[in-house]
Parts: sequence; C-alpha cells; structure tokens
Amino acid sequence: MKLNRLTIMKRSTITAGVVLVALLMTSCAQVKAPLTGVIYTDLKAPLAVTDNTGSSKVGSAEAMSILGAVATGDASIETAAKSAGITKIHHVDEHVNSILGIIAKYKVVVYGE
Repeated sequence: MKLNRLTIMKRSTITAGVVLVALLMTSCAQVKAPLTGVIYTDLKAPLAVTDNTGSSKVGSAEAMSILGAVATGDASIETAAKSAGITKIHHVDEHVNSILGIIAKYKVVVYGE
C-alpha cells in the first residue's frame, strides 16, 4: 500500500496533537499537602514540634513550581530559621498554595528563639 504525502501529513499532525495533549496533562504543578484541591489549594498545616520553649521569632522559606516543569527555591527548615536568626526551634508550620496546577508554592514557617 502506497501512502501519499497528504495521508502522511495527517497522521503526523494527529500524532503530534496526541503527544502535545499528553504532555500538557502530565505537567501540572503540585505541592506537598495533607489535602489537595484540583482547582485551588490554600492550606496551612503543622509540620514539626520540639520541646523548646518560646517562639518570639518567625522565619520563613519558600519554593515554587510553574506547570510542574520548573521548580525553584529553598523551603528548608534551616533556611527559614536562618532568615530570622532562630537557633532554638519551637515549632514548624507549612503553607501550600496551588492554582489550577499552573503555579504552586510551598512555604515553611519556623517559630523559635
């Protein structure tokens, strides 16, 4: 069976369309969270607690993702503590935010002395 150029172009276009849709469906930005909303997520939750007393200082660190394709930032507890000069951590919370899987943010908030 001999295929003409038009048939080959149609098949190529359909294949390219299927690949594009598959890529778009798999590259959604997601964040670590106890609960996740498909359309919108804005949630605060506890992450860690110590037996240290006092929490007069508050530090934070953040990371974000765009379309699940690019992720950047430093949301470590260490970075959050250093941002406020905290040497004794009392507790740590997390804040997650995601809009339609397009942009996702993850923030760590450290409380201590």
